[in-house]
Amino acid sequence: MNTTLLYFLLVYALVIVVYVLVQERLIFKPEKLAADFAYKYNTPFRELFIDIVPGVRINGLHFYREKPDGLILYFHGNTRSIKGWGKYAIDFFRYNYDVVLVDYRGFGKSTGKRNERDMLNDMQVVYETLQQQYGEKHIIVYGRSLGSGFAAKVASDNQPRYLILDAPFYNFIKVVERFLPFLPHRLILRYQLRTDRWIRKVNCHTYIIHGTKDWLIPIRHSEQLQRINPNKITLIRIHGGGHNNLPTFPEYHNFIRDILSP
Repeated sequence: MNTTLLYFLLVYALVIVVYVLVQERLIFKPEKLAADFAYKYNTPFRELFIDIVPGVRINGLHFYREKPDGLILYFHGNTRSIKGWGKYAIDFFRYNYDVVLVDYRGFGKSTGKRNERDMLNDMQVVYETLQQQYGEKHIIVYGRSLGSGFAAKVASDNQPRYLILDAPFYNFIKVVERFLPFLPHRLILRYQLRTDRWIRKVNCHTYIIHGTKDWLIPIRHSEQLQRINPNKITLIRIHGGGHNNLPTFPEYHNFIRDILSP
């Protein structure tokens, strides 16, 4: 074998090994909180703990109204914890909706070792727990960025009122392929989050909101998702919007108002 080719193959194999070992750190950027950390917000809330299996507990925040019109179940992105994401509850709370945000395993106070199958199951258990209180026709599932994959899976396995995806990906494989196109992601990526498959099974109407200047997850991901079922998927484009600044645009809040107002 040519020496140069052998050297290239060895380097390529080393890159794959390193990627396999560090991909978890590249994908998830959690903020961990002490078990006795006290959340503080100006809106009424209670803290939730949902036990999945021994050693795995999902922590959440439940912002509540006296007589809510429904519930927003909010799946956040890949960074921080619900301590920071909780501020977005007001976007829905103001329209007389309860809001529940939960942390994934290893985020905030949530415990447990992460893998895609178990994390998806965690969110299904969360949904089933809330369903006992609200009933599905009053639940709207909202997924932001990474959370859009979890939201799509939950909506595909249940019957919520609506599914809202905020800056979603077609599937997670295509996200990482943009940055490392030379790696065999379909073989080595442990989190593939196949929104493109799950959205085909969603029976409720789906609303997608995406910024036209999103550099991390380009809007073409949402356009491809909409083409899967254009009669049941509405795409709202926020012109000039990036990946992390959609709530700074009036169009975003107009969309939320139109969906949630009676």
